[in-house]
Amino acid sequence: MHWTYGTVSRTLLDMTTHVETPPQGTDPAPLLSAETATASERAAGLGLMLAGSASNQVGAAIGALAFPVIGPVGVVAVRQLTMAAFLTPVVRPRLHRMTRAQWLPVLGLALAFSVMNLGLYAAVSRIGLGLAVTLEFLGPLAVAILASRRVVDACCALVAGVGVAVLTAPGPSTDYLGIAFGLVAAGAWAAYILLNRAVGQRLPGLQGTAAAAVVTAAAWTPVAVVWFWLHPPTVEALTFAVVCGLLASVVPYVADLLALRRVPTQLFSTLSSIHPVWAALAGWLVLGQLLGANEWTGLGLIVLANIVVSARGVRASRVSRAVAPTTS
Repeated sequence: MHWTYGTVSRTLLDMTTHVETPPQGTDPAPLLSAETATASERAAGLGLMLAGSASNQVGAAIGALAFPVIGPVGVVAVRQLTMAAFLTPVVRPRLHRMTRAQWLPVLGLALAFSVMNLGLYAAVSRIGLGLAVTLEFLGPLAVAILASRRVVDACCALVAGVGVAVLTAPGPSTDYLGIAFGLVAAGAWAAYILLNRAVGQRLPGLQGTAAAAVVTAAAWTPVAVVWFWLHPPTVEALTFAVVCGLLASVVPYVADLLALRRVPTQLFSTLSSIHPVWAALAGWLVLGQLLGANEWTGLGLIVLANIVVSARGVRASRVSRAVAPTTS
């Protein structure tokens, strides 16, 4: 979904396409990019993207295995610390050089990221992985639709709303708190997109993302200490949580980084709509969570709305580039 990953994708792409000036007298190495990638390289990029999205949802499912011992809070704490441990030495954010105007969106980004993950895992613990991730995807969809004035996108919003109604099947036995957690995660993801856009405009490369990761880890460290003192973890539970951090954060980050060198951002974004499907499959295979016919139908309607809005966005961007005036 280009609205979901658009800003993040462009940031990753900027980082991957930055090269230093080669020494004098040497021929610069050809730069691998989506525009110059061969068919085999693009196929490899698609494979990386699909593998990264599958890893994300398998990691979330494995993290859910630790819920009986350390709960969603413990899993989120370990995931945040794992991500910071990876990003900080790689990016080395220059925190001491950041201005107040840069710190404000970074702090907001850290808060949004924490609320998004905590809301998602709290929802997973109550309504299952497939339903929780599908509800979370309403956040990016809302951002795209609210930014559009097209009738088709408004119809997609209606389709998504019908999908939610079919997916959750409101009734006496409905877990409304679990649904609420999923919607909180969706709202936090929408905020994350907008804040990430501001961070990308004020800080180069992945400096803002890494700074937010450091802030998040610093905020979650005392939470983790208190939480694990009250809920003593087992080695198995901590292992599940660390694997979750690796598979749901680190592996997708690396896979996306490599994929965006080979796959156009728009195509990458559209194919990201497969996340809820991976989540449903991971929930079934890892957690034994089966979806009913109404849940698969609702999931399909929401994914369809995402794909239609994304595909129209891709066509619109192509048209705008085609008609844009050239300058000499």
